[in-house]
Amino acid sequence: MAWATFLTPDGALRWGFRSGDRYVALDEALGFASLHAFIAAGEAAWRAAEAILQAAEAGRLKLPAYAPDEVTLDVPLRTPYPIVCVGKNYADHAQEMGGGEPPSAPVFFTKAPTALLPPEAAIDPHVGVTEALDYEGELAVVIGKSGRDIPPERALEHVFGYTILNDVTARDLQKKHVQYFKGKSLDTFAPLGPEIVPRAAIPDPRALVVRTTVNGELRQNGSVRDLLWPIEALIAELSRGMTLPAGLILATGTPSGVGAGFSPPRFLKPGDEVVVEIDGIGRLKNRVAARPGA
Repeated sequence: MAWATFLTPDGALRWGFRSGDRYVALDEALGFASLHAFIAAGEAAWRAAEAILQAAEAGRLKLPAYAPDEVTLDVPLRTPYPIVCVGKNYADHAQEMGGGEPPSAPVFFTKAPTALLPPEAAIDPHVGVTEALDYEGELAVVIGKSGRDIPPERALEHVFGYTILNDVTARDLQKKHVQYFKGKSLDTFAPLGPEIVPRAAIPDPRALVVRTTVNGELRQNGSVRDLLWPIEALIAELSRGMTLPAGLILATGTPSGVGAGFSPPRFLKPGDEVVVEIDGIGRLKNRVAARPGA
């Protein structure tokens, strides 16, 4: 099972879950307009969803269901909050981006939520704005239970689920502005999806492997086990003195193999296909548009 947001054949935007080869809508049955509203409603809403699913499985309730070819996946979670990311959280990536010692603390930065992009949608190359378009495949964590000053040993209790983020980056803007925000927040620079897998389905996220291909060529292949700061440490550090709201997306960092790490750099071009894959979560595929706005 995985949570998803999707367009139905009649053009309605609905949310629910994928079970096997069917997407089942829950928005009307639960009364929440979006997956974000459902997550923010907390554990009582989640228990209500479980009861509805049990009733449907027992044949006591019929829910709208669609075949995969009947729906178009949207961003699974359209959060109103900035997307929190972590720079240089893999030692090999820190090395390829300039060498030296890895950071002594997590390097947190944000991407604008306006950069979110659905699976299969086109990444705008922003010709005339950037000449150094890069990819970064990452495991992303969705916060389900808000909290502050969360101890590491309780951190995973605050996780709703896991998904995939491509932290698309304009390297020249990143350098020009001497910080990360602008170069990582252009429209379409945050492909997310395809779905959100519940925390319970991934008992050990450290066992996950992030792979990124460009036009079928493997560029990134990194184990989450190699994070300098694992998920528990990231949540604990980020929440020190700061409330993490339900629905916040936390991207955990990218392994080595980004375009900027090659000599010469291998940046994305119009028409390139980028696929970020994590076994147990899915494949996030996007193509760079052939022309701006395409």
